[in-house]
Amino acid sequence: MRFMVIVKANEDTERGVMPTEQQLAAMGAYNEELVKAGVMLAGEGLHPTSKGARVRFDKDGASTVIDGPFAETKELVAGFWILEVSSREEVIEWVRKAPFRNEEIEIRQVFSSDDFGDAMTPELRAKEEEMRATVEAQHGA
Repeated sequence: MRFMVIVKANEDTERGVMPTEQQLAAMGAYNEELVKAGVMLAGEGLHPTSKGARVRFDKDGASTVIDGPFAETKELVAGFWILEVSSREEVIEWVRKAPFRNEEIEIRQVFSSDDFGDAMTPELRAKEEEMRATVEAQHGA
């Protein structure tokens, strides 16, 4: 099972305040533990929303670009991990070890092809697997 672990933004991350050496070392040690356990697929921090944009699509498919920054920091994302574990309980245990204080971390399961049932036809499944293989080949994963 794959899970996205979402680190919420706060006023500091939205102001672009960089982590201290101590915070980077603690995060590095935690990431190393995830890697050694074989559960980490990806993990990154994100720049503040002042450097981002949103694209809003209308009912007719037309799009509008909205430049950041965005309000309501409690709803914004500052970073993430993608972890592959055997259960929801296991990902919760990993997240409890994260070196955060006074923060909130959100955990969301990532869909797999099997979750879509009969709508994921053998043809669609084959195309999905082909695209994943292409992405892995392009990025050396």
